[in-house]
Amino acid sequence: MPVVRSKRSALGRCAVISAAALCLLGLGLPAANDEKPSLSRFYDQKVSWGKCEFMDAPEDLRCGKVTVPLDYGDPGAGTLDLALARYRATGDSRGSVLLNFGGPGGAGVPQLAYGGKEFMSLTDGYDVVSFDPRGVGRSSPVSCGVGTEETSDTTDDGTGLDSDPRALLEEIRRTAAACARNSGPVLPHIGTVNAARDLDVMREALGDDKLNYLGFSYGTRLGAVYAKQFPDKVGRMALDGVDTLTESLTEQGVVGARGQQAALDDFIDWCTKDIACPFGEDARTAREEVVRLVRSMDKDPVPTAFGDSFTGQDLAGALGQGLYSEELWPSLQRALAALVEDGDTTGVVNFAYGGIAGPARDGDGDGGLTDAEEVPLDNLPAALMAINCADDPDRPGAERITRDLPRLRAEYQRASPVFGRYRLTEILMCYGRPAGTDFIRDAVKDLDTPKLLLVGTRGDPATPYRWTVETAKRLGSAAVVLDNRDGGHTGYASSTCVQRTVDAFLLYGSLPADGSSCGPEEIG
Repeated sequence: MPVVRSKRSALGRCAVISAAALCLLGLGLPAANDEKPSLSRFYDQKVSWGKCEFMDAPEDLRCGKVTVPLDYGDPGAGTLDLALARYRATGDSRGSVLLNFGGPGGAGVPQLAYGGKEFMSLTDGYDVVSFDPRGVGRSSPVSCGVGTEETSDTTDDGTGLDSDPRALLEEIRRTAAACARNSGPVLPHIGTVNAARDLDVMREALGDDKLNYLGFSYGTRLGAVYAKQFPDKVGRMALDGVDTLTESLTEQGVVGARGQQAALDDFIDWCTKDIACPFGEDARTAREEVVRLVRSMDKDPVPTAFGDSFTGQDLAGALGQGLYSEELWPSLQRALAALVEDGDTTGVVNFAYGGIAGPARDGDGDGGLTDAEEVPLDNLPAALMAINCADDPDRPGAERITRDLPRLRAEYQRASPVFGRYRLTEILMCYGRPAGTDFIRDAVKDLDTPKLLLVGTRGDPATPYRWTVETAKRLGSAAVVLDNRDGGHTGYASSTCVQRTVDAFLLYGSLPADGSSCGPEEIG
């Protein structure tokens, strides 16, 4: 699910949604020592590192790429380049540790560039590496054409959830077609199963015998899938903010809406203590004002600097991003004040789309890296939708959706008057796309790997603690749980105890006892 939010970065999206058909036979899931000649050229490559050619890149950050098959079932059918970034080890290096900050749809290269200093303790023993997964960031980014004429009729009216269900489903089908037109050949091959195979190519290209890995939120799903596919290649793996492997998208959406509403309530309690809060100084009134603002912007969207309109549902997405970490709250308050007082959407657009503001483009990519300034504005939400759909095998038909929609509207509205419509729309957006893989739900369990460290946070608004417990049970005896008894999404960036425990495991192999805890008094 959600992308982890650092103190210095606003990248990422945490949600539950989904696209593209993946079947086990088509993907081909051979063991990590696959000797097929058609894959050997990908496993024989080495990364060439150079200066990062994007704005304000840190001087000590280096960038590179790896080339992977477009389709692992047919490695000769085309290739993709995946963007990498690295901070070199300052101490004795035992190889690389790969970081995935979450999403799905979060680009790792800018996250490491602008928020990576939080992970510099790991350079005592590793090169610290992150990457833009396939379909994300500079790695053949997918897009649904936000800001183009072809999508204006499906996005300008909010969600369409109150329209006739048949008309709504036709609207969603048109959006799926727009995504296919604007995304290029990568779209049918996106998803976590292929991304895990890409991880193994990266591991080999970096010169590592085993994958050492730190994954946050959705990154925990990616790590678990890798561990099932390549058990003999697992090194030290830590998973923070553990995603569910089994719950349906509908169940995940309700959990997400409820968690985000709780986080919004906390934000409003904090905001209304400040005279600068754009919703006033009474918390109850402020909550009502937020609901009214979302609804009014659905009826009358606000123009943006990119020439498109920013709806109430876009605002719900922006709010969701700003609520994952208390460190982001001051920036979120300023963005909302600019919107409410001046009609300025700049700040909320940055939250909604992760600060990536390139134009929409035609889906004719050749598999090479995309220039940073050309990454489509909507890449983050488009990739989140595509990856979650590709990971989910359920595709209810029009008749079932039409029958269930009134009940779902009511259920999501009860979960959150602000985020319910937004979350439900995300779930429905898989309609019209091929069914995804059942590998994650059916096969990712009972791991035969070295021990994995799973971190769950009690007050996590996006990945509830029970998902950590349930996933640990599903993965079996390899899973060791660290209980972070505090709030916020994930624990590494906010808890000195969690960071110290994770670092000790990754650097030295020192694991806590299963069920050990970190208390809120140790928050840094």
